[in-house]
Order: sequence, then structure tokens, then C-alpha cells
Amino acid sequence: MKILGIDPGTATTGFAVIEKTPTGLAVLDYGVITTPPRLTLPERLLELSADLQEILETYQPDLAAVESLFFFKNQTTVFPVAQARGVIIYTIARERIPIVELTPLQVKQSITGYGQADKKQVQKMVKQIFALEKIPQPDDAADALAIAFAAS
Repeated sequence: MKILGIDPGTATTGFAVIEKTPTGLAVLDYGVITTPPRLTLPERLLELSADLQEILETYQPDLAAVESLFFFKNQTTVFPVAQARGVIIYTIARERIPIVELTPLQVKQSITGYGQADKKQVQKMVKQIFALEKIPQPDDAADALAIAFAAS
């Protein structure tokens, strides 16, 4: 079973693809989808959808996990991120891939056992769980791996 984890954003969207096998979890790919700031919001959303579509076609995941906007500190960025999240969900749903939505609390609880874990704790656990040589960079990619793990 292949699981796609998504950490939504307008400028940077983290993604990770893991595979659940009889022997455990394997990382197939992770990284970020970035959109240039010179583009308009609609152009950025189109680019986000097109890049995500390529990932879907390449890996053909059986399940997608998308982090929900549970709480957002910066009110000026919440609306563009919500719009990006909508485009992400639409792009995945169009391929008939089941989607689970996870709150940051659920992801932290799943990966560290503590719902109030800080970003560094989550990153260290991602590195350990997936037996990676180093913590995935940028943070959005590490978050996407945590989201995929939480859905596994």
C-alpha cells in the first residue's frame, strides 16, 4: 500500500510517498512543491495542481493524507493556504484516491506519542522511524513524512 502525505502550502507544499510492506514502511520519495512568488495566486494554484498530478501519476498512491488547518497563527496566510489545500484535495479526489484529513495534533500524537511535541521532536522521530541518514529538509518535507506515517 502506497501512502501520500501532504503538508499544504501556497509557496511550499511538502509531499512524501511511503509504502507499507509486510516488513515495515519504506520511503519512496519526499520533497516539496514550490511555486514562484512572482506568479498570481491562481497561477500558483494551477502549478501546484499540475506538480501534484505528476506525483500522483508517478507513484499511484492507494491513500492520501492531508494535514488539516486546525489552528493558524498568521491570519494573513490562512486563506491562501486554505485555497491551496482545496486544490490539493480536488486534485487527489479527481483521481479517486481516498483521502484522510489529519490535524497537527493527531500527526504529532502518532509519530511522537505526544500531541504537543515540537517540530524538532517530530523531525527526529521521522528520521528514526524511517531510518534516514539525516532529518529531511526542508521542514515541509519532514512534516509530509510524519503525515504519511500517521495515516499508515
